[in-house]
Amino acid sequence: MALQPLSAHMPLGQFDGYDSEYLTLKGGEVVTFKGVSVNGTDKAAFDAFDGYDNNTNFYRPTVTKTLASSNRPLFLADDGTANYGTLFGTVVGGVVGKITTGGTVLGPHTATGSGKVTLWDKPGLYAVTLDAVDTTASTGLVVGNSSLTTGSKLYATTGGLLTPNTAVKFEDVAIARFVEFSTGGSLVSTPNTLVAALNSPSSNVNGAQTRNFVSAVIWYAGAQGGA
Repeated sequence: MALQPLSAHMPLGQFDGYDSEYLTLKGGEVVTFKGVSVNGTDKAAFDAFDGYDNNTNFYRPTVTKTLASSNRPLFLADDGTANYGTLFGTVVGGVVGKITTGGTVLGPHTATGSGKVTLWDKPGLYAVTLDAVDTTASTGLVVGNSSLTTGSKLYATTGGLLTPNTAVKFEDVAIARFVEFSTGGSLVSTPNTLVAALNSPSSNVNGAQTRNFVSAVIWYAGAQGGA
């Protein structure tokens, strides 16, 4: 859903997204540059062609989340649909009213108009929503992974997802460290953990409610990795 810079400097900038991938970014994926021919089929705004002439031997950079061995530099992508101020709502109803919790998202991806992706390259503290990381049960960057502790090394999969699982990493170099899971962070909204047990139908005041974690807080080591 989103990348949230918590203690980080300015982003590197915006770069053309690889056509088949940029609208699939949720925010928080690990990405790198991919060279494409200036005369190829990948589309881009005209400024992406600055400095090139009409020669098939020249390549320009695009942003891709498909990682291969020793790709450098590595960035955190910061574009998506939810939590970026572009969400107009969801369709409630669906097929004859059977979808009651929301259906199709109404609202554009933040990269839709420009075709560009914002990249973060500097070390810092970031939060990545849990739908944009490796969600493999018990081995991924998930709440149920008992081997995941503060300071655990995080790698990237070949698809650009943060993971502590060394079996699916695209290379041996860690690019981040896990800090903690976080909720929405606001107490003003009175989260369920403060009131639900006392107001539950069973009146079971000992029934502590499970916290609703939405993000993984990470220390990102920067574009060169080596966390």
